[in-house]
Amino acid sequence: MANSSTRSRGGLLKAIGPGIVFAGAAIGVSHLVQSTRAGAGYGFTLLWAVLAINFIKYPFFEFGQRYASSTGETLLGGYRRVGKWALILFAIISFGSGIPTVAVVTLVTAGLAANVLSGALSVTLWAVLVVCVCLGLLALGGYPWLDKLVKVMMVFLAVSTAVAVIAAIGKASPRAFEFVPVSNWSFPFLIALMGWMPTPVDIAAWPSLWMKERALQTGYRPTMRESLFDFNLGYFATTVMAIMFVSLGALVMYASGAEVETKAVPFAAQLISMYTDALGDWSRPLILTAALTCMFSTTITVIDGYPRVLAESVRVLRGDDETNVRAWYWVLIVLLCGGAIGIIAYFSSKMTLLVDFVTILAFLSAPVLAYINHRTMTLPNLPADAAPPKWLRILSVVGMVFLLCFSGIYLYQFLTRA
Repeated sequence: MANSSTRSRGGLLKAIGPGIVFAGAAIGVSHLVQSTRAGAGYGFTLLWAVLAINFIKYPFFEFGQRYASSTGETLLGGYRRVGKWALILFAIISFGSGIPTVAVVTLVTAGLAANVLSGALSVTLWAVLVVCVCLGLLALGGYPWLDKLVKVMMVFLAVSTAVAVIAAIGKASPRAFEFVPVSNWSFPFLIALMGWMPTPVDIAAWPSLWMKERALQTGYRPTMRESLFDFNLGYFATTVMAIMFVSLGALVMYASGAEVETKAVPFAAQLISMYTDALGDWSRPLILTAALTCMFSTTITVIDGYPRVLAESVRVLRGDDETNVRAWYWVLIVLLCGGAIGIIAYFSSKMTLLVDFVTILAFLSAPVLAYINHRTMTLPNLPADAAPPKWLRILSVVGMVFLLCFSGIYLYQFLTRA
């Protein structure tokens, strides 16, 4: 019995990784920027939206982990089984969103880095440096290095943010808890907030590739139960962190009436001040390090994730073996990072505008990707005992309707306003 228990714990420890890397990709702009802006602009009023969208999107991310662990192939293989159209559409959406997404996360990271050595480099040059460091680390370490780095960074940020929230509660004014009337809400910002909360739906395919890398690293293929535990751990962490960033924005910035900066470097300084106002000036080096490591982990994960999933999409579409995947991976990295630097050079002084554009775009593509993920759960190669429970299938349908309705309302308002 003891040996069985030991083997079970050992298997679980070997399974943990892709879900944490997923959390590293998710906890970035959606949390540090958008959740903070939600709290700073509306107090706790939009907390319902953060909780609702995390709940609504859950099935579409869970399906990716469920499919990969039960079938032994990546979610991209499932897309190909749904139909060639599904994989091609996914690849188009991923490539189209990949360049601006890399730009956004790199710009925010560069803004934080610029606060470390104020005035030393422009934010665009900092962005170039961040990208070069990420590429170098990925070339040297690959997935095993990424896996270890993100785990350390996530724990560091989570602890420091929790301490800051607790300290801020003790200093909060009653204004932090005031309700903002619906008439004062910005619907475009609401869509932007939910677009990347906890992360875009196209990232649902990434953990299935990281699972493959983790299995190669450990020599162990986790059971579906172990894989879902890993995923749920990461997903729970993203939700809790979102709540904490909304809370910090509400308790510190909304309570004081401060307006959110639109440029990367001033916003980063404002973000750090939000922590130091709660904890004291002594915490500035600690918090700056925590925020920078958080965004750096997001940046390196995104820079790795998009080329990896696109290279695998090309392989699956062509029916090739894995000989050329690595070459495609690096070609796509160069294309994505080069395009991202070009966007940063133009939008370096318009960070929040760029963030809102990319996150709204992600929300509008979500219904299509959610439907494709839902369809993978009806494929005949999915084992009967791996089928999602009834409540999860119902939630998936509800989620698709929710995403479609809100996208339709936004498009209607956008077109009639134009």
